[in-house]
Amino acid sequence: MSTDNKQSLPAITLAAIGVVYGDIGTSPLYTLRECLSGQFGFGVERDAVFGFLSLIFWLLIFVVSIKYLTFVMRADNAGEGGILTLMSLAGRNTSARTTSMLVIMGLIGGSFFYGEVVITPAISVMSAIEGLEIVAPQLDTWIVPLSIIVLTLLFMIQKHGTGMVGKLFAPIMLTWFLILAVLGLRSIIANPEVLHALNPVWAVRFFLEYKTVSFIALGAVVLSITGVEALYADMGHFGKFPIRLAWFTVVLPSLVLNYFGQGALLLKHPEAIKNPFFLLAPDWALIPLLILAALATVIASQAVISGVFSLTRQAVRLGYLSPMRIIHTSEMESGQIYIPFVNWLLYFAVVVVIVSFEHSSNLAAAYGIAVTGTMVLTSILSTTVARKNWHWNKYFVALILIAFLCVDIPLFSANLDKLLSGGWLPLSLGLIMFTIMTTWKSERFRLLRRMHEHGNSLEAMIASLEKSPPVRVPGTAVYMSRALSVIPFALLHNLKHNKVLHERVILLTLRTEDAPYVHNVRRVQIEQLSPTFWRVVASYGWRETPNVEEVFHRCGLEGLSCRMMETSFFMSHESLIVGKRPWYLRLRGKLYLLLQRNALRAPDQFEIPPNRVIELGTQVEI
Repeated sequence: MSTDNKQSLPAITLAAIGVVYGDIGTSPLYTLRECLSGQFGFGVERDAVFGFLSLIFWLLIFVVSIKYLTFVMRADNAGEGGILTLMSLAGRNTSARTTSMLVIMGLIGGSFFYGEVVITPAISVMSAIEGLEIVAPQLDTWIVPLSIIVLTLLFMIQKHGTGMVGKLFAPIMLTWFLILAVLGLRSIIANPEVLHALNPVWAVRFFLEYKTVSFIALGAVVLSITGVEALYADMGHFGKFPIRLAWFTVVLPSLVLNYFGQGALLLKHPEAIKNPFFLLAPDWALIPLLILAALATVIASQAVISGVFSLTRQAVRLGYLSPMRIIHTSEMESGQIYIPFVNWLLYFAVVVVIVSFEHSSNLAAAYGIAVTGTMVLTSILSTTVARKNWHWNKYFVALILIAFLCVDIPLFSANLDKLLSGGWLPLSLGLIMFTIMTTWKSERFRLLRRMHEHGNSLEAMIASLEKSPPVRVPGTAVYMSRALSVIPFALLHNLKHNKVLHERVILLTLRTEDAPYVHNVRRVQIEQLSPTFWRVVASYGWRETPNVEEVFHRCGLEGLSCRMMETSFFMSHESLIVGKRPWYLRLRGKLYLLLQRNALRAPDQFEIPPNRVIELGTQVEI
């Protein structure tokens, strides 16, 4: 979605409710159940209920309302957010060494997101389908198959886009939050004593009474704020104010009412701990609530899938992942994309997780490590931006960072207890993604450096060609050039083997800038290097997809007429050989070879007609 200026504030706010808050909005399905299920050595006791409710409430206030909505969302790149955006902003005014550290933090945060995203659709949909255990206990064996069926349908429709279906998301999620509020309020009215838990003293008493166990229990409390990163990541779609307005007017009140309603129910009926969310509803409303919960969790899963697509595109455009096919599913909204490889890889991983863990309670044990790890990194990166970019007082920034870390680090440490019971899964997936991203970036840099070392000076070669020209043939040749000062390998090999040159030669460089969008006025820069040579530099933001036909159109407007079907595109295809290195660097080199072999070819990346492309091979040792 985009925030079209013609849209009214209520419409944008409603849309934000439908997309941004799906994950955190479905957390009441399982959070309090996991807190009080007995796994920490205590059951449904009054002090425990009050303690958990107080912790949940103040986490929602401090982490979501204060840290993310008030502070972190101030850090935007032309309105865009997300962990990679934060990484980019933090590294702008720092030394090379500091920038490298910040980049590593940002990549770890992005990798953590990939790790958690496998769990989110599985735990959300399964926790909704598990309402069958209340409606019809004999159908509990169908929970896993039904969850897989629902998610299969969801992943299958991705290629068609979510534009039409997306219009239903907002009213469904608004209905969901209103039902959360009504169910919770109904229970609170029956037992208003539960409102005492709003007092933070109960959170303090919880730690004092249960000591070490209370610290470990934070791993369950954090389930109430999973999805908080989506608020920042989706900022570019809806804007800061609509996201904040949706939180404070609808989402936060609904979540608090529902959590406290579940607590009120448990104080009167401790046996309801088997599924306090669904048992809030009267018997006649169970089936409609089950259907609504399933729809809400599908929407939450859709938001996560869309987030993966967006993060992947950003990583590809910034050079941290290999090029892959990206399909735009809407002519109106640039943010609506579909990446087939990512879609089906994620689907396979989600199905494996569902079959392996079998119940949302088992998945809850794997949930939280990556989320809290990302929270720690976000605190460090955002305060770096405050100091370096906003020039805030260093002591004030230090106090903010300390306050954030005093919450983030205990949450992260408590979740480390989950490592052996399932927490290894998101960490392993995150480690794999981190290895892939750092390998592609570093080996690509090594390759380009090696090619530049053997490259000839552009100015010297053009002067030589103009002085002693080879045979000229009619037409225009475009050589894709990665560096502005080096002759492209394809041009060198064409001269070496074919000994001819076209009448007009264009050296085309497609560049990704550190911004989501580039204005059309700055899209194309043209420089005539000689009577027959031109350099064209086309700049794109990381949310945009390069389009050679558009570049040609811009060139025509500035006097350099080009026609796609009358132009030959010369590209170099590198055959890579891993040279002598230490064994671990050889492994990284072989991983890069694997990634490159499966990367999308340049003609497909830039939508160049295949019959206009000539690829010339060259062998490079890395």
